[in-house]
Amino acid sequence: MARSGGKLLLIAAVLLLGVPGAVAEDAQVNTIQDIFRHLRTCWKPPPAARARPIDITVIVSFNRAGNILGHPRITYESAEASDDDRLQYRVAVMEALQRCTPMPFTDAMAGAAAGRPFAIQFRNRKTSPDRTSPPTQERRA
Repeated sequence: MARSGGKLLLIAAVLLLGVPGAVAEDAQVNTIQDIFRHLRTCWKPPPAARARPIDITVIVSFNRAGNILGHPRITYESAEASDDDRLQYRVAVMEALQRCTPMPFTDAMAGAAAGRPFAIQFRNRKTSPDRTSPPTQERRA
């Protein structure tokens, strides 16, 4: 099933790169923190009825115009996630990137961000685990 997840990610990336996205906000992105804030406005995790909450990280780079450069790459997913959870979240991440691009960089930020890889964490689990439960194992994608 890992193969179908890779195909779905590739299809989502192709769709993402082939369709111009809508800008989530009119505010200009002038700092690295602004990049993360801007992306948070676009994040819509899958409903709980479709997928359990998981954490997922994607590496993405932008060009000077704020469009995605290359292919976004998933580098981390919660270990306890099922294959279906992973697929649902991968699609949600690609949709968030599509909604947020092109990134509305200021001229100064466009030069600073162009080609630089950003590790974007989409956290959807509780950040403070219950002390009685054992720690979860991380799983690299």
